Amino acid sequence: MSDLNYHHLRYFREVAHEGHLTRAAERLNLSQSALSTQIRQLEDRLGQPLFTRTGRRLELTEAGRIALDHADRIFDTGDELLATLKQSGSAHPPLRVGALSTLSRNFQLNFLRPVLADPETQVILKSGGAGVLLDNLKSLALDVVLMTEPPHSAAPGDFAAHRLAEQHVAAYGHPDHLRYETLEDLLTHEPVILPTESSIRTGFESLSARLGITPTLKADVDDMAMVRLLAREGAGLAIAPSVALADEIEAGIVAAAPFDLHIVESFYAVTTPRHFPHPWIARLLSSPPDQAKNWSTPGKHC
Repeated sequence: MSDLNYHHLRYFREVAHEGHLTRAAERLNLSQSALSTQIRQLEDRLGQPLFTRTGRRLELTEAGRIALDHADRIFDTGDELLATLKQSGSAHPPLRVGALSTLSRNFQLNFLRPVLADPETQVILKSGGAGVLLDNLKSLALDVVLMTEPPHSAAPGDFAAHRLAEQHVAAYGHPDHLRYETLEDLLTHEPVILPTESSIRTGFESLSARLGITPTLKADVDDMAMVRLLAREGAGLAIAPSVALADEIEAGIVAAAPFDLHIVESFYAVTTPRHFPHPWIARLLSSPPDQAKNWSTPGKHC
């Protein structure tokens, strides 16, 4: 079986976007008959008709739409390759960002806000567990991973963890559910919503042991967005940083209990050494570590 001729694919792409053989031939500086021959050869190779004629226009068949989708991605990737290796040019490679599923969506938005304002750069977001995300980072399928602690089981030099910010964790709930004299009474009588994020969980388990209590676990959640929704519904006290509940705090739906839990969550951007890093990475990491210092006490938010 012969390989796909990418010259034919390029010519097909031009015709498909133009919708007119003559105009596409003029753009490509080819004769109409030569261009038509190239398209027929691609159709023969694929074994499918790519166009139907409607008046003077060429309409894509179903196979043609599929072929165009692949052609666009192939040639866009080529532009991205040139821009990445040259670190210049008009093409802007997408920024591929991984984030723990338990990481606050508000924090992710705050980190990405500068690049989201750039109309030339696409952002691709992927959430999941630390192991999968770090594997993708190491294989260069991601440019950066947002986490709440540095990687622990990596070989020296595999990753670099850049500390971006830290925030105190508090107990957030409906104001009517916070009227207790002591932290012990609060956590004894009100159920809690606990994210599986390790530093919060470890800190809360340590707190419970110090107080000598066994709080009622209403929900064990691996998605911080779900922590927000459950807190909004009054299902229990959300043990979380304020950035995770910023909108609910501002709206007065939830408030912070007036007790210090002595739990701090840190935020890290993890990268891997690369000869050709994405041009946005240095800019996003150039802010000082305390860029979110206004989040550092319970009840404040971005």
